[in-house]
Amino acid sequence: MSNNQPRTEFSQALKAIVQERGLDANTIIDAIKQAIIAAFRRDQKEAGIEYGEEVILDAEINSLDGGAKVSIDGKDVTPPGFGRIAAQTAKQVIHQKIREAERGVIMDEFSGKVGSLVSGIVLRFDGSNVRVDMGRTEGFMPAEERIPTERLSQGQRLTFLLKDIRETIKGKELILSRSDPDFVVKLFAREVPEIGAKSVQIKLISREAGVRTKIAVYSESRGVDPVGSCVGQKGVRVQAVTNELGGERVDVIPFGEDYAELIKLALAPAENLEVKLNKKELTAEVKAPEDQLSLAIGKDGQNVRLASKLTGYKIEIIGNSEQIIEDSQA
Repeated sequence: MSNNQPRTEFSQALKAIVQERGLDANTIIDAIKQAIIAAFRRDQKEAGIEYGEEVILDAEINSLDGGAKVSIDGKDVTPPGFGRIAAQTAKQVIHQKIREAERGVIMDEFSGKVGSLVSGIVLRFDGSNVRVDMGRTEGFMPAEERIPTERLSQGQRLTFLLKDIRETIKGKELILSRSDPDFVVKLFAREVPEIGAKSVQIKLISREAGVRTKIAVYSESRGVDPVGSCVGQKGVRVQAVTNELGGERVDVIPFGEDYAELIKLALAPAENLEVKLNKKELTAEVKAPEDQLSLAIGKDGQNVRLASKLTGYKIEIIGNSEQIIEDSQA
């Protein structure tokens, strides 16, 4: 009975990987052959016999019991007791192929989720990069995709944007992001049913991750207030997004084709602004009352910088005294 065990185990494993995983039997046998030849070279080297790369070795695999013979120019050179090493090697290769096949299936599932929100648990840190437990596989959040102000801890569950699936030397890797502007767009889509129903659209977004985001929203549906939909009753929807972003402030303004008006709204909370556009040069000169000047510019110029990124206009803010100017390149 014990003599039949390897045969059953090997042939069943081979059959399973061919039928259930959709892999080719010849491909697996070839992989086992190469692994057994490599194992033979190592085994012989340890015994003091070294075969150079110029020596062409061949291996024969019995597809029933996994038994192997190694030959040089047709001459059997299989050492005594090598069968055990060959059987272990074959088993390792089959397990590896099963893992690769499973990983392929998982990656195919995730390929349909690129651009969507996914959930995961912080697993470990590779320097400033983060490895994330996604359940059946791992995700990777590079340092540049992190929110700079966010302090993460091991075991913390978070939401991420599945930004990309990248081919690496180790195979396909899930690239996650929390700093991408599209992460905010997808969070609003999760919180605001009107976005999912396409009655509200986020037309423009500018973001400085961890600090502040501005979005311009629009609706073609009569009776739908796009700003109100995104903010929610008592601010509950925008607050849910802000909480997920660790307190990042989000300004929501209505989108319109009148860019002078759009720039005024984008510079909120500053009020009573006068905007003069140069559409050809995509520049805007904005006059602000003295008491609104610092609000329009924002801390370290952030408000005007985000307004500029949002609208695509280079904005100059001028105080009524004509003395203070703040430039921002779109």
